[in-house]
Amino acid sequence: MDLLATLRIALRALRVNKLRSSLTMLGIIIGVGAVITMIAVGGGAQARVEEQIKSLGSNLMIVIPGSTTSGGVRMGSSSAQTLTEDDAAAITREVDEVQVAAPVTRGSGQIVAGNSNWSTVIYGTTPDYLEARDWPVVSGRGFEPQEVSGAGKVAIIGQSVSKQLFGDADPVDQQVRIRKVPFTIVGMLDKKGQSMMGTDQDDVILVPLATARNRLFGNPQGKLRRIHFMSIKVRDGHSMKDAENRIRELMRQRHKLQAGADDDFTIRNLTEILQAQEASSKVLSLLLAAVASVSLLVGGIGIMNIMLVSVTERTREIGLRMAVGARANDILKQFLVEAVTLSLIGGMLGIALGLGGSLAIGQFAGWRTSLSGASVVLAVGFAAAIGIFFGFYPARKASRLLPIEALRYE
Repeated sequence: MDLLATLRIALRALRVNKLRSSLTMLGIIIGVGAVITMIAVGGGAQARVEEQIKSLGSNLMIVIPGSTTSGGVRMGSSSAQTLTEDDAAAITREVDEVQVAAPVTRGSGQIVAGNSNWSTVIYGTTPDYLEARDWPVVSGRGFEPQEVSGAGKVAIIGQSVSKQLFGDADPVDQQVRIRKVPFTIVGMLDKKGQSMMGTDQDDVILVPLATARNRLFGNPQGKLRRIHFMSIKVRDGHSMKDAENRIRELMRQRHKLQAGADDDFTIRNLTEILQAQEASSKVLSLLLAAVASVSLLVGGIGIMNIMLVSVTERTREIGLRMAVGARANDILKQFLVEAVTLSLIGGMLGIALGLGGSLAIGQFAGWRTSLSGASVVLAVGFAAAIGIFFGFYPARKASRLLPIEALRYE
C-alpha cells in the first residue's frame, strides 16, 4: 500500500469521528499557539533590549562624580564636582583600551526659534561624544576644531527638538536662541529613541563644551573646567573589565586618593548592564516556551489515548484488512499517518492561533512582539514529532494484532 492510499484511508477514518478528532487536536492547537505566542512575546522583549544596546552605543562606560561626606552625613552619587576635562584627556591619552573619552557638562534651558520654543536638555561636549555614543549626524555636519576651541555659537540638534521647533523642515542653518544666546544649527542627529530608563534620547541639543561653560552655564570661581560626566568608548576586542580597572587606577592617582579611601567618582559599565538584561530576556523566552510546551505534551498524550481507543474500536476492521492481504507494516503506517495527520492539522491551526494571539497582545496589551519563521517551523516540527512519538505505540499495537483474534473480537 503506497503512502497516498494510506493517507486517504487515514483521512477517511478521521472524518468518521469529526468531533473526537477535533477534541484530540485541541491540545496540539493550544500547545502550538501558546508556544508561538510566548516565543513572540519573549522575542519582542529581547529585541527591545538589543535596540537599547544599539542606541546606547557599543562598549560604553559612563564616569560620574562620586559622593561627598558633610558632618558625617554621606550625600548621594554626583553630589561632588570632582571630574574635569583634564581627566577625560588623561584617560584618552594613558589608557590604551580607551578609544575616546568625551567630557560632558549638562544643563537645561528654553530653545527659541521664531515663534516656537521648547525646553530641552543642553549638553556641552566635544565631537568625541558622538563617536562614544555611535551617534551619527544625518543632516549637516559635526563641530569643527575651531568651533570647539573658540567657543563657537553652533549647535547640533536632536530629532525630537527639531520636530518641536521646525516640524518636518530641515533645521540645518536655522537660527535659534539658547538661554537668550543666538546659535546656528549646523547638524541634526540620527534618531536614538528611548533610553533604558524611558527618557527620550532625541530630546537634546549639543553645543561645544567651551561654549556651554562660558556662554550658557557660567563659569563660577573654583569650578573651572568641571564637567558632569564622561562617556567612554572602549576599543573593540579589549576587555571592558580591564579598561574599567585601569580607568579607576588612573583616576585615583589623579585625584590623589589614599589607599583605602573611597573613590570620589563612579564608573558604570552600561554595556554589561544591558547584556545582563539581554541574557535575562533570553532565559525568560526559553522559560515561557518551556511552560507553553507542556500543552504540547498534554496534547500528545491525548493523541495516544484516542489512538488506543481507535485501535480497540477498529479491531475487527484491522482483522479484515489483514485477512485480505494487508501486512503488519501497512497497519502500522495507517495508524501512524492518522496520528501525524492529527498533529499536523492541529499544528497548522495552532500557528493561526499563535499569530492571532501575538497580534492581539501587541494591539491591546501594548507589548512588543517579535515572531521569526524559525519559531513557526520549530513549533510545527515539534507537533509532527509528537504525533510520531505518541502515535507509534498505538500503531505498533494495531500492527501486532493476530488476524484470527482480531476477527473474533466483539
